[in-house]
Amino acid sequence: MNRRVLLVLCLAQFLMVLDSAVMNVSISQLVEDFDTSVTTIQLAITFYSLVMAAFMITGGKLGDRWGRKTAFRTGLFIYAIGSGITAIAPNVGILILGWSVIEGIGAALVMPAMVALVASNFSGEKRAAAYGLLGGVAGAGIAVGPILGGWVTTNLTWRLVFAGEVVVAAFILLLSGALVEGVKKAEAKMDWLGSALSAVGLGLVVFAVLQSSAWGWFVPKNSPIEPFGLSLTVFVLLAGIVLLLLFARWQRFCEDSRREPLIHLAMLKVPQLRAGVVMFLSQNTILMGVFFAIPLYLQVVQGFNALETGLRMLPVSVALFLTSMSGPALLRRYSPRLIVRSGLIILGFATVALLALIDPNIANAKFLTAMAFLGIGIGLLASQLGNIVQSAVNEEQRSEAGGLQFTAQQLGASIGTALIGAVVIGSLATSLLNLVQNDPAISDAVRQQVGIQIESGVSFVPVSEAETAMRQAGLSESDVTKLSRDYADAQLQGLRTGLFLAAVIVIISLFFTKDLPKRKFGEIPATASVP
Repeated sequence: MNRRVLLVLCLAQFLMVLDSAVMNVSISQLVEDFDTSVTTIQLAITFYSLVMAAFMITGGKLGDRWGRKTAFRTGLFIYAIGSGITAIAPNVGILILGWSVIEGIGAALVMPAMVALVASNFSGEKRAAAYGLLGGVAGAGIAVGPILGGWVTTNLTWRLVFAGEVVVAAFILLLSGALVEGVKKAEAKMDWLGSALSAVGLGLVVFAVLQSSAWGWFVPKNSPIEPFGLSLTVFVLLAGIVLLLLFARWQRFCEDSRREPLIHLAMLKVPQLRAGVVMFLSQNTILMGVFFAIPLYLQVVQGFNALETGLRMLPVSVALFLTSMSGPALLRRYSPRLIVRSGLIILGFATVALLALIDPNIANAKFLTAMAFLGIGIGLLASQLGNIVQSAVNEEQRSEAGGLQFTAQQLGASIGTALIGAVVIGSLATSLLNLVQNDPAISDAVRQQVGIQIESGVSFVPVSEAETAMRQAGLSESDVTKLSRDYADAQLQGLRTGLFLAAVIVIISLFFTKDLPKRKFGEIPATASVP
């Protein structure tokens, strides 16, 4: 194996996953630094994944036209610019521009090119080992991210992480000459209409999910407009779905008229590829949803700082890294289908265990054990999915397959953060309203006041901040005590509901594993072709 090539690809993989891990443990500090809310930071985290999901297929196609090495280098350069802007961001708007938009666009070029470069630089069992290693490095990024981000945020500033990313990106660019280019299709024309339809359609779908907690799904809560008496969420979601259907029709038209489509939809008819893409979607929906809920529990409910949060998330990251690295060895004895199914079962067990452990007083030993099992489950999936997707297509189709893979991955990340976040916030509001309405010790006047506040929007903040807001609203100390107790209970219920949804997604995902390869590594073809 070419160690220099591996170093370049692994460093790039590490860089791509570091940001989200840092941001997740720095939520409280970001809220304080920018004088904003958890919901706004949730928007920034979701928008980062959304930008990547929206442009990942386009990034893969540009990799075909420019060459994967050129796309890889260009993406890294853009990513470094975004990191530099993020490091000096004076407000949330500039943070979103630098991190969510510019870094997201850079990553959309780097990631499809990266998986295609693995396939063009390695073959056979070495390719499977390289994908397993990349999965392990992704786990290492998730492992180092909370610790590094937590320590730097607590003792210095989170901005230094992004300044350091500029240096790392420059180092990768210096070493990237060792990469073998692979297939290049410079004559292929770019489908810009398809790119716009897919990007806007995906964006509207995720934005609708993200805003559902504020606007309401059907019955309007704080919707800016209420067409036909319904929440705006429904119409934004439908608009996104319509654009995605138009995208699919346009792609078929391009193929029928012998134009180059953004993506050959026939690829999704390959059962192995389709199953692998669905698993990527499920994996990141679950992982990023849990990784949004758990830091809220640790920081807001338990009051831990960023470093303490990172340390308690370390077991999932270490377990993910070690399990991902075992992928090639597992493939010699077991089929990818069995390994992925085992990962999902372990992941479901860990999610249910975490749900049961959400409590005012954290049980550290049990919590850390459950986090380790979460890492094992995700690690088993991460060790297989890249090779499953890439071995389902031939050399010319690897960039498109990579675009699909990472679109699913980042769409899962954005939906996971948006959906689980919306459920947590929505359940918080519903639970708080029910607790207040059913608490005989609270007066009717206070119930009415709380109901109005909940209708206008409720935030997931420390109980101490909620108490301060109650006092500023003129409530008596006895009412403050009662309401703060109900608010704390509602927070726990909201987190439990979010984790319950993650467990349900795990169960549903098991039904989509039937088309995964059921043969051992030596029996799986190195390449395949789409119809």
